[in-house]
Amino acid sequence: MSLPIVAVIGRPNVGKSTFVNRLAGAQEAIVHDEPGVTRDRTYLPAFWRDREFLVVDTGGLVFNDDTEFLPLIREQAMAALSEASAAIFVVDGQTGPIPADEEIAEWLRQQTVPVLLAVNKCESPEQGLVQATQFWELGLGEPFPISAIHGSGTGELLDQLIEYLPAVEELPETNEIKVAIVGRPNVGKSSLLNAFVGENRAIVSPISGTTRDTIDTIIQRDGQTFRLIDTAGIRKKKNVEYGPEFFGINRAFKAIRRADVVLLVIDAIDGVTEQDQKLVGRIVEEGRACIIVVNKWDAIEKDSYTIYEYEKHLKERLHFIEWAETIFVSAMTGQRVEKILELVNKAAEAHKRRVSTAVINEVLEEALRWHSPPTTRQGRQGKIYYGTQVSTQPPAIALFVNDAKRFNDNYRRYIERQFRQQLGFPGTPIRLFWRSKKVRDVESSSSNRATRV
Repeated sequence: MSLPIVAVIGRPNVGKSTFVNRLAGAQEAIVHDEPGVTRDRTYLPAFWRDREFLVVDTGGLVFNDDTEFLPLIREQAMAALSEASAAIFVVDGQTGPIPADEEIAEWLRQQTVPVLLAVNKCESPEQGLVQATQFWELGLGEPFPISAIHGSGTGELLDQLIEYLPAVEELPETNEIKVAIVGRPNVGKSSLLNAFVGENRAIVSPISGTTRDTIDTIIQRDGQTFRLIDTAGIRKKKNVEYGPEFFGINRAFKAIRRADVVLLVIDAIDGVTEQDQKLVGRIVEEGRACIIVVNKWDAIEKDSYTIYEYEKHLKERLHFIEWAETIFVSAMTGQRVEKILELVNKAAEAHKRRVSTAVINEVLEEALRWHSPPTTRQGRQGKIYYGTQVSTQPPAIALFVNDAKRFNDNYRRYIERQFRQQLGFPGTPIRLFWRSKKVRDVESSSSNRATRV
């Protein structure tokens, strides 16, 4: 499913990240009262009414300053706008229009992307209208007074936004599975690709950074087509200079986004590093299915306990992706390489799997029978009314409850474990959306149903 993109643009410290978190319903974008905290583009899933989209948080735009990382932030913001279906220009209603806003507005007026103007920090409904009126002078149409912190005014803005977003249609069924091969430099990604293909399709070198661009290779196994995407090795951001490597890493991140399944290649000798953990975070953020491929297994001295100790190491370091299956291979000798594709098939099938509402609620009923929702100190208990799957790739399930705040992290993890134990979903993340629903709405609905009967 290809989702339309909405870019959030603005100068530093106007509340863009807070606004993005509000749209996405999660605290994913870093929020801090200091200009320049956000530098790269951050993509988060969001939806409004019948439309799903990706909202992109960008760094604060400054056009008249080329010091430090500001030119890179401009590059990232421009890249986000170039792929967006619409943009939201966020300004500060408390300060009013300033020259930096006017510069950005002038630039936006030259673009072909439709732009909506969000006047943030308008917490007061009465004063907010007055604050927003000042921004008519930017020449970008009607300014919408909003409060990213409290959520007021965002509904009217989103009602206007979805008029610019194309309806998301299910892509036609295809037999092709897109597989991105990612990892740190020199872990054997290109060697793994060559092992799949049976020839030197990609350049293999012990020098870090040999692969600069993504490479697509088509292979077939037992009637199944796989599109293998080799990517540049991803190093720590502080070690990457602006230039070919910078753009190669950006393309690697895009490869993760367009893949069905990601092969995270780990060097068996080095073990799981901090950079591997960050890559896993990116994979989870994008909602991709994942297989952990431990390469160079032939170079490890082994006894009967080695593989169990290594699996324990993986579980400790990558506990937040415990749903991903692991395989130990040697790209150099070809050991177990073909078995990777068997795991890819399973993960891809789970990633696009859809479960009926009836089955989901059977699992919920069983889970509630064994473990009731928690109760607050005031004696108020959480209640789950029903659940339904709202999307695939990855599977996303909406749970309608009386108050989402009454369900702590432990209970949410328990419900996810029940779905996995009862329904499977190997190799793919599951997203659970906890939606609060007023009790009287549910009671009224139940009363109406009883009356009709």
